[in-house]
Amino acid sequence: MKLELGKINISDIQFGSETKLDGGVLCVAADQLKELVLEDEHIATVEFDIAKPGESVRITPVKDVIEPRVKVEGPGGIFPGMIASVETVGSGRTHVLAGMAVVTAGPIVGFQEGIVDMCGPGADYTPFSKTLNLVMVCTPVEGIESHDYERAVRMAGFKVATTLGELGRDAQPDEVETFETPSIKEGMDLYPDLPRVGYVQMLQSQGLLHDTYVYGVDAKQIMPTFLYPTETMDGAIVSGNCVSACDKNPTYIHLNNGVVRDLYEEHGKTINFVGQIITNENVYLADKERSSNQTAKLCRMLDLDGVIVSQEGFGNPDTDLIMNCKKIEAEGIKTVIITDEYAGRDGKSQSLADADVAADAVVTGGNANQVVVLPKLDKVIGTLDYVNKIAGASAETLQEDGSLLVELQVITGATNETGFGYLSAR
Repeated sequence: MKLELGKINISDIQFGSETKLDGGVLCVAADQLKELVLEDEHIATVEFDIAKPGESVRITPVKDVIEPRVKVEGPGGIFPGMIASVETVGSGRTHVLAGMAVVTAGPIVGFQEGIVDMCGPGADYTPFSKTLNLVMVCTPVEGIESHDYERAVRMAGFKVATTLGELGRDAQPDEVETFETPSIKEGMDLYPDLPRVGYVQMLQSQGLLHDTYVYGVDAKQIMPTFLYPTETMDGAIVSGNCVSACDKNPTYIHLNNGVVRDLYEEHGKTINFVGQIITNENVYLADKERSSNQTAKLCRMLDLDGVIVSQEGFGNPDTDLIMNCKKIEAEGIKTVIITDEYAGRDGKSQSLADADVAADAVVTGGNANQVVVLPKLDKVIGTLDYVNKIAGASAETLQEDGSLLVELQVITGATNETGFGYLSAR
């Protein structure tokens, strides 16, 4: 399967009377987008704002981050099963509004949303301090259940991102990247002497408001399955998570998965990148056993020599991570795991809730319990009403001078387990 990504570099976002793309400048008519969002009866109000790199701006509580894209050639459309039909995607050509993001915010589950700082020390930990962000702050109607509110905001974000992505349909890209995965037999013939490497991506699926969707299906309901990695670039996997901000994968990260991109970079040179296996992270032991058994079976069926496994979240999913690792290793396949750590504020606690001798090759995204002070910034998009409740915060988080005393856990993407960030360890 072959996909071309045409990148249209966005240099600025401005509000105006018409939503349009003018060179590299995205002009946004906020009132038009408000009408689109308020079509959902669960959302009472929505306000749009713009946050640019280097500005003294704090965005919170952040739920999802989405990159606008549009399918230009090939079957299906962006966000299949959510916005587009469920036709298989990942081939043809897709245009990307690169360098910007749609950020959804609002008090959906106040204790598990995140912070994005556009400047200062907090900006050093989040990849979304580097993007031009169109932020939509949604408030719910009274009496709504959290999961209904989450779904409404999730879908509103996809609608806005798709509307903006459509502006790039006829634009001339600044750069075109090509990603291609041959069929299994073709790959064997093309690269007979290269090690066969696969990517196992664990998707957060621990229960209500801990959801990831694959072609519109809640990942709790899937059996481990095989994808062409380019399917994820067209939005086959999207986030519905309200979990700790530091290590959840917003939709933007699924679209730009760092493991996928790095493996493609080496494909045909040092490895034969065979493809991507997705599996879930359920709560009950039988479900964990079933999914890890099937994941290891798929790795063996594909005759892989090596596998990279990335986790999403921490604690309970540590068990899924170690199960996957030791069962894949038991098949004679070399395995590297990517996780982050919850090693305590002093770094001396056990990093993972589970362990095994088979897990002897580990890449870490950093210690989520590391404490940082985020200075008061000039502007807040959203509200600080929930900042003392966010996972990684405490009753003492909001200081008298307006600064925040927090763990990295509160910062969106700070310890991301696909490597889409800046931290690691030796």
